Amino acid sequence: MKTAASQAKQSTLDIISLQFNIEKANEANKPIKEITIDNIEYDVKEDELALKIGFSLLPSKHAFSKVHLDLFFQETLISSTVLNIPQSPLLHDNFEYPLILDMRGIETGKYLLNVEMYELWSSSEKLNFASKQIVIKYVPQTRESRYKKVPTIKTVAGNDLTVVSSKAKNIFNKLEQNQKKEEISRRDEW
Repeated sequence: MKTAASQAKQSTLDIISLQFNIEKANEANKPIKEITIDNIEYDVKEDELALKIGFSLLPSKHAFSKVHLDLFFQETLISSTVLNIPQSPLLHDNFEYPLILDMRGIETGKYLLNVEMYELWSSSEKLNFASKQIVIKYVPQTRESRYKKVPTIKTVAGNDLTVVSSKAKNIFNKLEQNQKKEEISRRDEW
């Protein structure tokens, strides 16, 4: 006896999810990802510029994995870095990224520094894009400018000056050699 098994199908979870839009409800509960560049601090050193880029990822505990950081100096891309930030409930939302720029050959002046942060989608589209620009007043610091401007004495002529003759020098050399031989003879040899 043949029966129509296709008529007696039981409802599956797939059909229920389509009826009640369960997937769309879950997507609405997900927090929106956001990248914010908080601050860019710099410190001029001798032939170097130390940068500290402070940024926030919201929510880093549930979302982020790869963030691209591009650094532009006078509208020229000088660094492109991928920061891998794992999802973890132990992470905070605020991060810092330090960089040191070699400034040899750069003259004194004001320069534009631009930082761009984003996530790169598989189609090369930039998502969660954030950008911040600052103007840097660069004055190279030399070793001489770091020292205190106090004169020091280079040479002294007078009573403290002693001249050692060659005979006295030979006597001091013989004393040093004898002292070394005594130290070697006192050592325990295994």
